[in-house]
Amino acid sequence: MQSDLIKQYFPTISDYQFHQFTLLQALYHEWNAQINVISRKDMDELYLRHVLHGLGIAKVIEFKPSTSILDVGTGGGFPGLPLAILFPEVHFHLVDAIGKKIKVVQAVADGIGLSNLIATHQRAEKVEGKFDFIVSRAVTRTASFIPWVSNKIKKASFNDLDNGFLFLKGGDLTEELNEVKYNHSLYHLSHYFDEDFFETKKVVYMTLS
Repeated sequence: MQSDLIKQYFPTISDYQFHQFTLLQALYHEWNAQINVISRKDMDELYLRHVLHGLGIAKVIEFKPSTSILDVGTGGGFPGLPLAILFPEVHFHLVDAIGKKIKVVQAVADGIGLSNLIATHQRAEKVEGKFDFIVSRAVTRTASFIPWVSNKIKKASFNDLDNGFLFLKGGDLTEELNEVKYNHSLYHLSHYFDEDFFETKKVVYMTLS
């Protein structure tokens, strides 16, 4: 069972959280048949390529209750939706410029009973309010991304990492990160997950200070 991957790497999740994770396969299959948000190849490995990949951020930081997170360009709901399951006391706002993707995200969230997540169809720069962290998965080059949302990070931090950005990216990031003047740290997901898929996958943590 694919969802067993989640239990393998996050053994302390509750039975209810595991149940929520197991429901994702059927819900995404149902919705993806109507509105294509995940490729057919990736649907066959949903838990590896999307769910577990998104949870890679949770290997870098365990968000404290009441943390607020903005997921920009969430697509089918990643990484925000699996993180919202894992951290039920954390507030997630998922945004995407493509309305039909947000329709799927909201339907899946409703289908598994997520109450700590909202999904809206809008551009990131139009989102109101400020957040402790902004997460994103390979939306665009970092130097282009940060100006859209740099004014949406709260100044006061209370997590173990200072407020900032957590990006899921792959491949050689040397050139891309050299374009950015902010402090950053790289976390290789191959240190946390054994599957070959994670060999070149990383979490980039960046602060504006």
